[in-house]
Amino acid sequence: MTEITEMPDSPDGEARMSRRTIRSFVLRQGRMSDAQTRYLEAKMPEVGIAYQRAPLDLAAAFGRAAPCVLEIGFGMGDATAHIARQLPDTDFLAIEVHSPGVGNLCKLIDADDIANLRIIQHDAVEVLEAMIAPAALDGVHVFFPDPWPKKRHHKRRLIQPPLVALLASRLKPGGYLHCATDWAEYADQMMAVLSAEPLLENTADGFAPRPAYRPLTRFEQRGLRLGHGVWDLVFRRR
Repeated sequence: MTEITEMPDSPDGEARMSRRTIRSFVLRQGRMSDAQTRYLEAKMPEVGIAYQRAPLDLAAAFGRAAPCVLEIGFGMGDATAHIARQLPDTDFLAIEVHSPGVGNLCKLIDADDIANLRIIQHDAVEVLEAMIAPAALDGVHVFFPDPWPKKRHHKRRLIQPPLVALLASRLKPGGYLHCATDWAEYADQMMAVLSAEPLLENTADGFAPRPAYRPLTRFEQRGLRLGHGVWDLVFRRR
């Protein structure tokens, strides 16, 4: 996981990111099932978007002009597919590095003929910097990122000031950033970081109720039965 550190502003006024040689994710590849491999190979040429160091034309990528929401780290893709099915008038650009999850989401897209979902299998920070133009997005989802619970690992957490500033710059005015976590201390850190970003304002008085579009995962349902908390944060671009 990369330490993401803020660098001096570039001439165009946009804060830049600095990475060490390790990526901003831990590559836990895991075993690919035969179905995941098959759908990854068959479906990604249709729904996948290759990383490029040039702004992405979202209308061309989806074949229409529509609101676009970006998701960082979709895991196995069940929630991503559910949300895309429920909101057919919105386009979803989903970023994940792990092949089993990408293959599984390809399977879900094929099974339900989901037309408003595209996948980029690449580091999210590089995608945001190179492929997403300022004020291009209507929303961003970051659901249950790795909490890195040990204090010495907190610097590896995804939700840090430089990334939040970059995300805010990619949102249209009125666009939203929705984060969710089941780790209380990380929820407090998220709240502090998002609240400190001058381009963002909280849509709630503290933590937000879970928006109806975000489904309860099986893992989350089990945690709630055991008394574990889940915290949603929904901030809006000023």
